[in-house]
Amino acid sequence: MSTVDDTHGRYTGQQLELNYQVLYNSGLVDAPEHFDRCGYLPLDGLVPEATLKLLRAEIDDLMPEARRKDFVMECMGGTPRHMTTLGGQIISEHAPGVSALYNDTRLRDALGSLVGRPMVPADDPVERHVLNILHRAGDTHGFHTDDYPVALVMFVESPRCPDGCGRLEFCPAAGDRPIGGGAPHGSMTKSHRAGDAYLLRSDKLQHRVQPIHDGCLRTVLNFAYGFEGETVAPTPSASLLYS
Repeated sequence: MSTVDDTHGRYTGQQLELNYQVLYNSGLVDAPEHFDRCGYLPLDGLVPEATLKLLRAEIDDLMPEARRKDFVMECMGGTPRHMTTLGGQIISEHAPGVSALYNDTRLRDALGSLVGRPMVPADDPVERHVLNILHRAGDTHGFHTDDYPVALVMFVESPRCPDGCGRLEFCPAAGDRPIGGGAPHGSMTKSHRAGDAYLLRSDKLQHRVQPIHDGCLRTVLNFAYGFEGETVAPTPSASLLYS
């Protein structure tokens, strides 16, 4: 496997590879305009099976470090959090391959081309790269916005039940509507399979993960990015969920 050079040094372990052709041929002729208008870009098949196997093995090893969260997020309209999480600080220490992928400039530059703006790593090491695991009946990541403007969400596991539980729900037209109080008018839902990914304008769009059913599993790796030249005003949400 090749190595990755970044500002945090050189990683010489087993590198996590992506299907970069998905980024270069996303199927959207005007991806930046679409992202600016809709705030969502599908990247089906971004994570190849070989990388999924590596990620699943790393996640299995990390599960003793995972933290169960069952509470309402007051700073996000009292919306529920029922999930198991791994924060960036734990991932950096125990899963250097994930950190190396996050810091890969090839990935960041390709994503920047899709959204139409140069992107930079998140300042917050807790929120930089996180794992969200929904694995109990009723688990959900309630409506919220993120601190950082762009999220790359990659599916390691996805529910396979016929009615499509655990779907992404977001509302391009929510505007300044307060978070909470049920699904915003005009919300959209999207289903994804293991190996799929998407880009989301996560600081502007209210979004959630719909509750999963008994026996289902939804595991995603979330990379957060900022825009070059812009600062981020943090909320308490990341520390409450991942610390």
